Amino acid sequence: MPGSIYMPMFYLQAYHLDVKAAKKAILEGFRRTDESLLQESTKGGWQDGAAAVCVWVLGSKVFVANIGDAKAILARSSPTDGSNNTSDGSTPIKTIVLTREHKAIYPQERARIQKAGGSVSSNGRLQARLEVSRAFGDRQFKKVGVIAIPDVHSFDLTERDHFIILGCDGLWGVFGPSDAVDFVQKLLKEGLSVKAVSRRLVREAVRECQCKDNCSAVVIAFRKKQ
Repeated sequence: MPGSIYMPMFYLQAYHLDVKAAKKAILEGFRRTDESLLQESTKGGWQDGAAAVCVWVLGSKVFVANIGDAKAILARSSPTDGSNNTSDGSTPIKTIVLTREHKAIYPQERARIQKAGGSVSSNGRLQARLEVSRAFGDRQFKKVGVIAIPDVHSFDLTERDHFIILGCDGLWGVFGPSDAVDFVQKLLKEGLSVKAVSRRLVREAVRECQCKDNCSAVVIAFRKKQ
């Protein structure tokens, strides 16, 4: 995949949120984005595609959607009575993976690909070429099972939630989820802005961890009520 897409995050006050309608709108947004990208690729004569991970914060409800191998990771304080606090007195942070990767080698994805007439090679790639099984674009693979239907789920934001990291496969190829959370947590404690933290995370992945793939990241930090 040549890249990943991060959709805009909208922070809205939502008192009577229709969760079902919100998820339906997200699915429709993905469908239209894919349709638009396919039209552009046909006009331009190119066949690239992209994975995507998206987060929307609507009041106290968080929606997460993804296709492909881009991931979203949540940093949340563990419930504690104080006995498990770290040496500096802070509460331990738990790492939660919010997304599910879509790769051709996974049974559910493989079954859909094979039903559409595609094949998954011994290296786990669709038609021996594409590793992911869901993506925007990639028009040459659409007729053999590649779709742009995301996994969508939601959860209630709590006071224990600190931040979310969105990253493409290049980032997660060199950073484990817990390592990325620890890295971001340290920089946020030092007072860096989320923009600066995002840049530092990518720089660490490329320069220090020797990431050779495309690498991008977005950090969303939640402010505590005063």
